[in-house]
Amino acid sequence: MAHLPALLGGILIGVAGAVLLLLNGRVAGISGIYAGLFEPRARDWSWRALFVAGLVAGAAAVAVLRPDTFAFDLIRPPLLIVAAGLLVGFGTRCANGCTSGHGICGVSRFSPRSLVATATFIAAGMVTVYVTRHLAGAVP
Repeated sequence: MAHLPALLGGILIGVAGAVLLLLNGRVAGISGIYAGLFEPRARDWSWRALFVAGLVAGAAAVAVLRPDTFAFDLIRPPLLIVAAGLLVGFGTRCANGCTSGHGICGVSRFSPRSLVATATFIAAGMVTVYVTRHLAGAVP
């Protein structure tokens, strides 16, 4: 029963991605949706803004209803956090998408590009964890 919220969340993400693709013809890749807000096209901006607003509103609701969800004890210097965020943003632009677009929507459509991108994301994450925990000695 402890994993039920994660299971339900995963189901909701999958259903939302499928609904967006079936009804709107769009892939639910968060980085692409967000980037599209800054490159507006006719009849394309409003659904993107509502999608991002829904993400923010959902996170805000969870923060109010279950504040312990956001509790963490891993403290890093602010400059390191900013650098990590910029590297993630750079990576999503290089890969033409992020884990939501490639990992959820692309893999489910058997997109070769998404399969390679998702394997690369996972491998990079594994290397990062190994380096930070075992070579750099940054154990949380």
